[in-house]
Amino acid sequence: MELLKVLQVDFLKQKNTYSHRTLAYQTNKVVLRRGQMFHLRLVLNQPFQSSDNLELQFSMGPNPNISKLILAKLNKEASLNSDHWLATLHSHSGTEIIVAVTSAPKAMVGKYFLSVKSGNHLFKPEENILYLLFNPWCEEDVVFMPDEKERAEYVLNDTGYVYMGFAGNIREKPWNFAQFEKNVLNCCITLLSQSFVKPENTWDPVLVGRALTAVMSPQNGQGLLIGNWSGNYQGGTPPHVWTGSAPILQQYYATQKPVSFGQCWVFSGVLTTVLRALGIPARSVTNFNSAHDTEKNLTVDIYLNEMGKKIVSMSKDSVWNFHVWTEGWMKRQDLPKGYDGWQAMDGTPQELSDGIYRCGPSPLTAIRRGDISMCYDTRFLFSEVHASKYVWMVKVVNGEKKYTVISVEKTEIGKQISTKAVGQDSRNDITNEYKFPEGSSEEKEATEHAFTLLNYERKYHLPEKKDFLEMSVQADPVLLGNCVNFTLILKRTTATQQKVKIASSFDLQMYTGKMVANLGVFHKTAQIQGQESKVTVTLDCHAYMGSLGMIDDEPVVKGFFVAEIVESKEMMTSETFVYFQYPEFAIELPNSGKVGQPLTCSCVFKNTLAIPLTNILIFMESLGISSRQTFDQGTVHPGETIQFYINCTPEKTGPRKFIIKFTSDQVKEIYAEKIVLITN
Repeated sequence: MELLKVLQVDFLKQKNTYSHRTLAYQTNKVVLRRGQMFHLRLVLNQPFQSSDNLELQFSMGPNPNISKLILAKLNKEASLNSDHWLATLHSHSGTEIIVAVTSAPKAMVGKYFLSVKSGNHLFKPEENILYLLFNPWCEEDVVFMPDEKERAEYVLNDTGYVYMGFAGNIREKPWNFAQFEKNVLNCCITLLSQSFVKPENTWDPVLVGRALTAVMSPQNGQGLLIGNWSGNYQGGTPPHVWTGSAPILQQYYATQKPVSFGQCWVFSGVLTTVLRALGIPARSVTNFNSAHDTEKNLTVDIYLNEMGKKIVSMSKDSVWNFHVWTEGWMKRQDLPKGYDGWQAMDGTPQELSDGIYRCGPSPLTAIRRGDISMCYDTRFLFSEVHASKYVWMVKVVNGEKKYTVISVEKTEIGKQISTKAVGQDSRNDITNEYKFPEGSSEEKEATEHAFTLLNYERKYHLPEKKDFLEMSVQADPVLLGNCVNFTLILKRTTATQQKVKIASSFDLQMYTGKMVANLGVFHKTAQIQGQESKVTVTLDCHAYMGSLGMIDDEPVVKGFFVAEIVESKEMMTSETFVYFQYPEFAIELPNSGKVGQPLTCSCVFKNTLAIPLTNILIFMESLGISSRQTFDQGTVHPGETIQFYINCTPEKTGPRKFIIKFTSDQVKEIYAEKIVLITN
C-alpha cells in the first residue's frame, strides 16, 4: 500500500472574529493570536482514510528541535488535545482535507515553523512560518482586556501622543506607533528572539516585557536604539526629530545595527509599539517632576553653595522635568493576588537591574501602596513618583564643610502623570493610579510602608521658621528672543517690614536636569512688607540667546532662587522652568481623498519672532499615505512667510492622520496635524 504523503499545506484566510486584528499587519508571514482557531488546507497524494495518522508539528527557537515542538495529531477519532493545542478534521474531499487548529491560550509567542508528519514522511511547506501573538480578546490569555474600547486604543490604535514639557506647561507630541507597518512586526519578532527571554518562557508577558526593556538599548549588548543626551547628534537623527516608531524599527530590521539616537519618549514610543505589535495592551505614560534616585533611598538630594548655585559634583540625584515610560496590561501570576492590571516598564537605560539595564514590569498597585519589594524594580519606580526632595546648603566653616537642610519638598515629585485618553485625542491624568491624594492618610501610610521595607530612616534637622511660610516662583510665557520675567511670591507670618536677600541662578538645561550652560548668578536685596510680597527678577534675552546653539534639543531655562530674611537668617528655596513660545505652523488639506489619487498638502509658516530662523527642515509622515519625507527650507527672516506644497498618494483606506513637523537651529518642535478620510 502506498504511504500517505503531504504534498501541499496552505493557511486559509481567517474569517472569524479575530481576522481584522491580524490581517492589518504588513508582512508576508501568517499572523495569528494564541487561543484562536485557524484552518489549514492539506493536499495529500491519496484520499484521506480514517485509519491514517497525521501529525502537525509547530516548532520554535533558533534551532528548532523536537524538544520545542507543539504537537497536534489527527487520528481515527479525528481530534486530540495535545499540550492544550487542538487539531480537528474540519472537512475532507478526495485528496484535500481542512484541519481546524486552536493554539493554547498560554502558547509560546513568537515565530513558529510548521511541518506535517505522516508515518516516516515529514513535509515542510515552503512558506511554513507562523507568527503567534498574545491575545487580549481571549479570556484565558493572561493579557485579556475585557473592555473593547480599551482594546481598540491600547492594541489596535497605531497613532497617539506622548506628553512633554513640565507640570505647569504640558505639551503633546504626536507619535505614530505604527505597529502594523511594513517590517515592524518582523522586527518585533526579531527583537524578541534576541532578548534575554528563553523561547519556553515567551508565553509569559511579564518575562517578555522585562526582556524587551533590556533589548531597547545596546548597553546590554545587542539592542535597538542608542540613547544620547549630549546635545550633539552628529552621525544620527536628533531624538526630537522622530515622529514615530516605524522608521526606527524598519532601519534596525534592515541593518541589524543600533539606530541613533533616542531619549526617553523615543524609547517609550518604540517599546509601546513593540508590545502592541506582539499583542500586549500598552500605553506611553509621562511623569512630570520625575525623580532619578541613584542611591535608591527614596529621596533626592540637591546641594547648593552659598551663592545658591547647584554643586553638580555632589548632586548625584536629579529631577527630570518629565520622564516617559510604558505600561503593559497583564495578570501577575508570579505575585500574590491584587497586582494584576497595568504594569510600569521603562526602555530608557538608567540603572542596572539584576546586572542588566532594564526596568519593570512593576504593578501600579504596588507603586501606589508602597510595596517596594514587589517584582520588578518597584523601589526605583516608587521613587520616581513619590520621592521627597531635600535641598542642602553647603557652607565652609573653619575650613570644613557644613551641611544644612534648608528645604524639604514632599509633594513636588510625581505630578500630572499623563497618557492619551481612550478613544479621544486628549490627555488623561492617571496620577491617582500611581499615588493616593497628596496629604491623605493613605498617601502617608504608603510612604511609611515603603521606608519600613527599605529599613532606612532619614535623619536631618530642618531649621525652625518663624517668619517664612512659603515661597513660589512664576514665569511669564515668553516668545523666543524676549526677556524672561520671574516673579517671586513670598508669604510670611508677619506684616512688618523686613529686608530679604535673593540669590538667583539661571541655567540652560535639558529636561533631565543636566546643565548645558550657566546663564548667570544674580543677587538682589529688597524691602518687603505685608504678609504676601512679590519681587521681580529679569533674565535678559542676551543671556540665553548666545547659548542656544550649544544643544540640538528643546531649550529649557531653569531659574533657582534662594531667599534669606536678613533679620532672622531664615531661608527658603524655589525653582521654575521656562519653555519658549513659538509661531504657529498651519497646514491645509482636503477632508477626504481616494486611494491611488494624488493628495496635496499646503504648508504656511510666518516667522513672528524677532530673530531669523536658520537651517529649517520640514518633516511629514502619515501612516498609509506617505513614508517619512524631509524638506529643506533654509532661512526665514523676522516677519517673513514661507509657503510650500507636499504631494503624496494614499495607499490605504480609513481615517489617516497627517503629522507635519517644523524644526530649525533655534526652534526645535512645532507640529501641525490633520485627519483625512481615505476611501476607495
